[in-house]
Amino acid sequence: MSNKKNKKVMVAMSGGVDSSVAAALLKDQGYEVIGLTMCFNLPDAKTGKPACCGVQAIADAKRVADILGIRHYVLNFGQELQKKVVADFVKQYSLGLTPNPCVRCNELIKFDSLLKKALGLGMDYLATGHYARIEKTAGKYFLKKAKDKKKDQSYFLYRLTQEKLKRLLFPLGELTKDKVRQLARIYKLPVSEKQDSQEICFIPGTYQEFLKSELKGKFFPGLIKDTSGKVLGTHQGIPFYTIGQRDKLGIACGYPVYVLKINSNKNELVVGKKEETLKSKFLVQDIIYPGAVLKKKTRLMVRIRHLSPQASAWVKPIGKKSEVTFKKPVFAITPGQSAVFYKKDAVVGGGIIEEVLQ
Repeated sequence: MSNKKNKKVMVAMSGGVDSSVAAALLKDQGYEVIGLTMCFNLPDAKTGKPACCGVQAIADAKRVADILGIRHYVLNFGQELQKKVVADFVKQYSLGLTPNPCVRCNELIKFDSLLKKALGLGMDYLATGHYARIEKTAGKYFLKKAKDKKKDQSYFLYRLTQEKLKRLLFPLGELTKDKVRQLARIYKLPVSEKQDSQEICFIPGTYQEFLKSELKGKFFPGLIKDTSGKVLGTHQGIPFYTIGQRDKLGIACGYPVYVLKINSNKNELVVGKKEETLKSKFLVQDIIYPGAVLKKKTRLMVRIRHLSPQASAWVKPIGKKSEVTFKKPVFAITPGQSAVFYKKDAVVGGGIIEEVLQ
C-alpha cells in the first residue's frame, strides 16, 4: 500500500454502483481519491428538459463521495458529447451505417478529454467502473477481458492506446457483478441496489424517435427490394434500419425477411432470407493495435458487436485496413459497428467495419 499513498486518482463517478465501488476500493488501497461526475446536459426521458445527465445521478454520486470522505466535483462535457458523439451518431445513421456511440464516447471523451483534465489537475490516474483489466507485460500494457465475462466491457474499450492504458485503473476487472453489489452493501453505499442503465445515455426514448427529431425531415421513404431487384414495398427512411433487422419492414413475403444491404445513395433497402444475412469476409478501417501492430495474416477471435459471441477468423493487414475472414459465416456483419480482435483474453486490436465483401 505504501507505494499508493502518494498517488492521486480521479474516479469518474456516474452515481451507479460500479463507479461507487471502484472509488471505495481505491480509497481502501491507499490512493488519494477524488470523485468527478461528468454532466452532459441530457434531456430527461419524461419531461424532455435538460436533466444534466440525471440530477439524481449527480446527487447519488455526491452522497457516495460524502460517505467515503472524498472530494467530489461536477464538470460539464455537454458540448463535447454533442460535437464528438451525438452529431456523428446522427450522421452515420443518415449514411446507412450503424455506429456504436459508446465506443466513440470512451475514445474521445471519457478517456481523452476527461483523462487530460485529470492529468492536468495533477492526478496520476483516471479510474472508472468498467469491467475490464489492464496488465503490464514486458514493458507494454494490455487490455484484457474482465473476470465476469457476462459484464466484460473490453469491446467498448478497444481503442485505448499505450499512453492511455498506463494512466488508467479498472478496479472491478477481477470482480463479478454480484461481488460488486455485495461490496456496496458492506461499504453501506446508498446505490447498492440501483439498477444498471442499459440504453444509450443521450437518447431519452427510442433511437428512431431521436433520429426523427435530429434529422428534421432530412430523410425520405424509398424502395425495398429483394436480391433480384423486385420491389417488395417501401421503407420510411434509411436512418431507421440496420443490417439484420427483421421487424418494422411492413412487407409480407410468406416467409421472414431481413435487411441484407442498405444503399443510401439510391435510398433503397435490399432484403432476403435469414441465410442470406450470413457472411464471412469484410473490410475493417480506422484500425488500432493497442499493443503491437499486426504485420501478417493471423488467426484470432473476432467480435463484431458487443452482445454477439466471438468467432474464429483470419485477420489480414492491408495497409491501414484489415481484411477479416471468419472460419464460418456469421449473422449480420454491419458496417459502422466495431470489430474487435482477441487473442485469448487480450485485446489485440480492432476497427470500424467498412464493407462486407462476401
